[in-house]
Amino acid sequence: MAELTDSYGRRLNYARISVTDRCNFRCAYCMPTEGIQCLAHDDIMRYEEILFLARNLHELGVGKIRVTGGEPLVRKGLTDFIRELRNMLPDIKITLTTNASLLKQHIRPLADAGINSLNISLDTLDPQKFGKITRLGELQPVLDSIDAAAVSGIDEIKLNTVLIRGFNDTEVEDIIAYANERKILPRFIEFMPLESDVWSKDSFISWAEAAKSMRGAGDWEPEPTSSDDDGPARYYKNSRSGYTVGVISAVSEKFCRGCNRIRISASGNLRTCLFDPSETPLRDLLIARDPRALQERIINTIKNKPRYGEDVRDGALHMSNIGG
Repeated sequence: MAELTDSYGRRLNYARISVTDRCNFRCAYCMPTEGIQCLAHDDIMRYEEILFLARNLHELGVGKIRVTGGEPLVRKGLTDFIRELRNMLPDIKITLTTNASLLKQHIRPLADAGINSLNISLDTLDPQKFGKITRLGELQPVLDSIDAAAVSGIDEIKLNTVLIRGFNDTEVEDIIAYANERKILPRFIEFMPLESDVWSKDSFISWAEAAKSMRGAGDWEPEPTSSDDDGPARYYKNSRSGYTVGVISAVSEKFCRGCNRIRISASGNLRTCLFDPSETPLRDLLIARDPRALQERIINTIKNKPRYGEDVRDGALHMSNIGG
């Protein structure tokens, strides 16, 4: 199998593919209050196009595909698509990122389809605060979905929490306990300054600062990562409680040097860096089903992947448009 390598020698074996830009939440750190202009239906990749894209990415050495949105479960036929992807590429790791509001009704079909892991977003355990941060969401359906996922038999489930000063920085211990009691791995992600109209320095808190307020902060010991596609997360285990936690210090400790991922938007545009607004359209070649030209365009685009996100950050990128 070929290897997709950029000009700095980084092996890119992880692709995040957005299947929709639509979401049933309006999370405050993801989009502005007024929302965003959604793509027209015809401008979104068809499932057949995504399958063609996935096959070609796999031939270029991609071994992990994360299905993202928006909220991917708002798109009809998603579980059937996951099943087709698994049947087509039986050796690939397939993961899904979701806000879990609709997950309970889909969890059994997803497990049966052969999905490997889930990333569930949960920023607070408080119903009022949850309604505030999501603007449209209710907490209980999400908690019910998490409980269903915990007993679904899916190999790996992670709970992702974006750290926000004055909002959830006092809930760190509660979220760690909540997740570990369900044998789910909690992960805390530093609030990244992607969108200038939703991010502020006053909202940012580093993991190091948040961890200082935890009881027994010195009991956490580093754990080794399990594979080369784990991405930027670092993991720790508490020697007293046995609890585990993951940390993505995207701001205070840059991880560009080991970045192994690319992103494809719901409209079929390739982005090599989360912070880089430049995109390469792929959809014309997906529609034409031209594997040689598609792979050549991907390879040429990868050569321009920036060395550091700081070099290209423009402060006007909405996570909901990028696909996470």
